[in-house]
Amino acid sequence: MSDAKLPVLDFVLSNYKNFNARATRDALLAYWRHISAGGRMFWAVAGAMSSAQLGITLAPAIRAGLIHGLSVTGANLEESLFRLVAHHSYKDFPDYRYFTKGDDTKILADRMRRVTDTSIPEDEAFRAVEKIVVPMWQRATANGERRFWHEYFYEVIQAIEPGAYEGDPEACWLLAAARARLPIVVPGYEDSTFGNIFASYVKTGECHASIVKSGIEYMADFYDRYQELSVGAGIGFFQIGGGIAGDFPICVVPSIKYDLAQPVKPWAYFCQISDSTTSYGSYSGATPNEKITWDKLTETTPMFVIESDATIVAPLVLRALLECKLHPAEAEALIARHGG
Repeated sequence: MSDAKLPVLDFVLSNYKNFNARATRDALLAYWRHISAGGRMFWAVAGAMSSAQLGITLAPAIRAGLIHGLSVTGANLEESLFRLVAHHSYKDFPDYRYFTKGDDTKILADRMRRVTDTSIPEDEAFRAVEKIVVPMWQRATANGERRFWHEYFYEVIQAIEPGAYEGDPEACWLLAAARARLPIVVPGYEDSTFGNIFASYVKTGECHASIVKSGIEYMADFYDRYQELSVGAGIGFFQIGGGIAGDFPICVVPSIKYDLAQPVKPWAYFCQISDSTTSYGSYSGATPNEKITWDKLTETTPMFVIESDATIVAPLVLRALLECKLHPAEAEALIARHGG
């Protein structure tokens, strides 16, 4: 039997033996076992993963049924859209570590907004999308409509003509999620470029703040989405980074149990990719065991922490999972040969 169909899985199983490599391998195999048993997986995405083009592997994973819901920052939501419509206008800065303040002032003058080693173009991204989104907000204001933050972006990204794409639509996770009507929560969406833009239109009276449903309404709705997703083999939690993108959705389990006083399944799996250290009550660096005390996880939940760079680890995990999904029998045979 040839392993040519499973090059990434074979590489991981052959080489990832200890330390963070072992955690990556074990988290990958537990993810696959959960999906194979009919389980679902929920992703929490912090950081600047969309600007880092995680959609190259995240979008195919959504289409393949490996991801069943998302919690993302407002920045990750909009930046997936930006990559689709303004990809050619991005600039990369591989030598950013050696920049002076003057270098960054020059980037500002060029109407670019640097995100580590790349940059988002002000006019081609922010202002171009603003021309599409603002009329939607204004119509909603006039009609008294109310929607969740991501629902506006679901409409925008599906309304854009393919001829306007600069990025690869197959690598746009927001487009894949919108087409799949994936459940999404965007906690703290106000902390994003378009959150700021929306606030400016509220300030001038052109839009009403109430046209966007609140974070509290996101949680109230997520109670139902979680119960739906956890039917059967349950739903796991795969987290990149920390902060509100992770803490908001994982709290749904204890809130249903204690605040609603209703029965609820615990999360069926947990993995976090983070380079944050445990320090002074940091959520980003909290060990999974701490979540047991909050009744978010249980002592039998498969738990993994990968202390590494998500831009390296997440694409590797996703590509290996895609191989497993496409060739399940071959994957199971390969895993068995490696003692998985």
